[in-house]
Amino acid sequence: MSQNPLSNTLNTLTDEQLVELFVYQNQRVPAFNEIMNRYRKRVYYHVRNLLQNHDDADDAAQNTFVKIWEKLETFKGQSQLYSWIYRIATNEALTILRKKVPNISLDDVLPETMGTTHGHHETSESVSQKLREAMSQLPLKQKMVFYLRYFEDLSYAQISEVTETSEGALKASYFHAVNKIEQHIQRSI
Repeated sequence: MSQNPLSNTLNTLTDEQLVELFVYQNQRVPAFNEIMNRYRKRVYYHVRNLLQNHDDADDAAQNTFVKIWEKLETFKGQSQLYSWIYRIATNEALTILRKKVPNISLDDVLPETMGTTHGHHETSESVSQKLREAMSQLPLKQKMVFYLRYFEDLSYAQISEVTETSEGALKASYFHAVNKIEQHIQRSI
């Protein structure tokens, strides 16, 4: 069986080149498969962090990639591809949550997910609880910026694309959030 020569070079292409392959060069399946290979773990762990349940996270991740397949032609490249995928995944997770708990918002979900382990941010149970408590005291904007920067490891540029806020304002929000969290944790020790 001969291997498609394109499959050997897909992993060297940029996200923009993959989108172009998908849209303009009639290479939808291989381009989409490469996008899935690049982002499926990050999408899964992001929605798992929000949903706290493997089956729901699996459904949200699958729904995310279905939406990507359906909408990738409409991606205008005004943000990074992962930022766009991230927004879709977040919306899919909220859709699943709203079926279980009507009128839930991301603000309701974030404090519960703050203490979970994600990537390299492992915490003890007591520190995890203190972090959740501190996070619940933050204004929504600071809470969101802290979550995206600390737990999701997004750059300020990526957070700017997701939140449509300037990088300077995001840096200030993150700085204030960290200070408030540190003060809360120090008071509770």
